[in-house]
Amino acid sequence: MAKNKFHDGPGPSQRQLRVGEVIRRTLSEVLARGDVHDPELNRLSITVGEVSTSSDLKIATAYVLPLGGKGQEDVLQLLARNKHELRRMIGKKIGLKFTPDLRFRLDETFDRLDDTRRMFDQEDVRRDLESGDEEE
Repeated sequence: MAKNKFHDGPGPSQRQLRVGEVIRRTLSEVLARGDVHDPELNRLSITVGEVSTSSDLKIATAYVLPLGGKGQEDVLQLLARNKHELRRMIGKKIGLKFTPDLRFRLDETFDRLDDTRRMFDQEDVRRDLESGDEEE
């Protein structure tokens, strides 16, 4: 049976999760300390919410958000501009044989949480939820 190119099985392996978390913590530390040789990037506070890795560990995608959510596109550009230096720093600290190539995406988790809260605050949704509780 052919594998769907958009789905890599049941989910990430323990190794993928572990490597992603180590990269997330290391990237957060490097950005918080301002270790990068780019003053524009160092002046920003950036949250690294999650890092997911490809199944072969060659690509790591970091989901980031600037503090306050302003200047999102600028943050992505600055991180992309400095990705080689960030990769080198991460590689030194985590000690993997090969350091994954870094990609950066906006972390939209907070937006989805806000949307979910707004949805649950709608009168018709609340009414449906309450009627569902009564049926049980």
